[in-house]
Amino acid sequence: MATVQRISLGDLAARLGCELRGDPDIEITGVAGMEHAGPAELTFLANPKYAPKVKQTRAAAVLVSEALDTPQPASVISSNPYHDFARALALFYQPPRPAPGIHATASIAPTARIGEGASIGAYAVVGERVSIGRNAVLHPHVVIYEGARIGDDFCAHSHAVVREFCRIGHRVILQNGVVIGGDGFGFAKTSAGTHFKIVQSGVTVIEDDVEVQSLSSVDRATMGETRVQRGAKIDSLVQVGHASVVGEDNIICAQTGLAGSSILGKNVLLAGQVGVSGHLTIHDNAVVYAQSGIGGDVAEGAVVSGSPAFAARDWLRAITAFPKLPDLLKTVRQLEKRLERFDAAPRTS
Repeated sequence: MATVQRISLGDLAARLGCELRGDPDIEITGVAGMEHAGPAELTFLANPKYAPKVKQTRAAAVLVSEALDTPQPASVISSNPYHDFARALALFYQPPRPAPGIHATASIAPTARIGEGASIGAYAVVGERVSIGRNAVLHPHVVIYEGARIGDDFCAHSHAVVREFCRIGHRVILQNGVVIGGDGFGFAKTSAGTHFKIVQSGVTVIEDDVEVQSLSSVDRATMGETRVQRGAKIDSLVQVGHASVVGEDNIICAQTGLAGSSILGKNVLLAGQVGVSGHLTIHDNAVVYAQSGIGGDVAEGAVVSGSPAFAARDWLRAITAFPKLPDLLKTVRQLEKRLERFDAAPRTS
């Protein structure tokens, strides 16, 4: 069991660079959500609509954007409570890190170059001419194919795979079961009606500070490259098709699929179960609501929803009207019948 970390509230506020309104000597042993926090824990209030819950919390202190109007719990005033809550959490919990060294059952090709401080777990495989930077962690059963180049502080969890010749930057995290550089889905139909596999000769490039979560895949390109740019975060069960570009600081949520040659600009947010038909561009700062289908370019800063997707404000109005359509149809038919009777009635001069 992990040792309990204890930090005084005053010290914690100082480490976070926050202003404290309350007793600096209160001992904090952890962080928790508002409903579950105990009397020695820190919680946060990022959304004002949850402010009434502060009265019910048992937390010792709350990270807030403005001081609370009550002395209990204490106020830790932050310009970004959610971010500072994440920073506080990192002070109290560090995931276990295996000791440096190479497990006896790992298979390391003689031409592979591995930087100092690496930890390579049981049955991991590192292929010929692979280059891995300093402080890498390869958990058991990770496989790195021939010719891959990987930067410093790389972490790959069990059963992650990096395919041949792919390039990965610094501080990249691959969660369990991720596949980087699997073959793109490319087949040419023959005159006999069968499907001929197109060799996927390109690579996948993952830039610095990217995280890809469990069971997601980023396919290699038929020619050229598929690229995930700096700081992008890809959730579980996401498919990034060949020759796509995922822009800087993108958030791509679970069960989203990008068909080949999709181009995403900076700070794009794709909520869960979004489908992108490919060969199109979603421009900077666009937001796509969950379960949307993208069949054409999305303008910079646009907020879209629906399938096919269109402006989210219009979609909300349309979806509100949708349940009323049967009654509207009934009314229209009644009006049509009245008009037919009116047209058929004899006219008098």
